[in-house]
Amino acid sequence: MDKSIASESHDTGMKLFLMVWLCLLAFTAAEVFLAYKQLALRLMLTLLMGASIIKATLIMSYFMHLRYERRTLVLTLIPALLFVLIMMVVIFPDSLRLYHMRSPAQ
Repeated sequence: MDKSIASESHDTGMKLFLMVWLCLLAFTAAEVFLAYKQLALRLMLTLLMGASIIKATLIMSYFMHLRYERRTLVLTLIPALLFVLIMMVVIFPDSLRLYHMRSPAQ
């Protein structure tokens, strides 16, 4: 086996993936638990979005193997993410439609 190929291999054993899977399971359980709590809307959305971002980061890093890619590949994904977020909030604000449709009494 070529030594340069062996040095580029990464320790992605079953234990690592099991730990990541357990973390994802714990975050999902916390999200389900929060769904049944009567929290303020902004607090609930902040907690759920934060957990979702952490879960997406774990999935992309380990299961899509981006953790072991070149830094330039990861940096090309960040502008795409920002573009999608801007599209959701600024250009197509449908994500805020239900918030504005609520009656003032609520």
